[in-house]
Amino acid sequence: MASPFFVLGFLIAALCSVALASDSSPLQDFCVADPNGPVLVNGFACKDPKTVQASDFFFSGLHIPGDTSNPVGSRVTPVNVAQIPGLNTLGISLARIDFAPWGINPPHTHPRATEILTVIDGTLEVGFVTSNPDNRLITKVLQKGDVFVFPVNLVHFQRNTGNGSAVAIAALSSQNPGVITIANAVFGSNPAIANDLLAKSFQTDTKTIDWIQSKF
Repeated sequence: MASPFFVLGFLIAALCSVALASDSSPLQDFCVADPNGPVLVNGFACKDPKTVQASDFFFSGLHIPGDTSNPVGSRVTPVNVAQIPGLNTLGISLARIDFAPWGINPPHTHPRATEILTVIDGTLEVGFVTSNPDNRLITKVLQKGDVFVFPVNLVHFQRNTGNGSAVAIAALSSQNPGVITIANAVFGSNPAIANDLLAKSFQTDTKTIDWIQSKF
């Protein structure tokens, strides 16, 4: 039987590991981002609290439809720390996503956030792919008022399956979730990834890769 000291030590280690796995608690009421601050930190340095205004916590415009006249037929309107400096250190953000008929939000990941998406209008097919080796596709068709979760880091997408426009609101568990659009990253990197490497990765020829890269 394990000694009480061993059990106590195990519990302390477990609690410490849990604490280290989450964001630290704020040590002040707020830390409004100062993007021009001289100090480099993981996020933004704080403005002097005495200079903080209501405008630091405010954004207007989420009611305005995004322009979806682009090749993918969607537009994301982000509301993160770049738009609301008061989000700095708070670990949340929002986005509005507008879709033209049959428009898509291409496969992408958020390296720093889980996303929870609510359909405001229209019908969306959504899905994400699990990690290697299974690469299982989890997908569902959502109607107005439906909610779906995309776990952090996993590749996911949305597609408007209706003949009218669609709108969704996404909440994300980071002030600055980031986005990596798979096609842009792979075929539009600067400088470009070698076409022979991509040809071997995608089991095709370099001519096909050259053609795809020309689109990005």
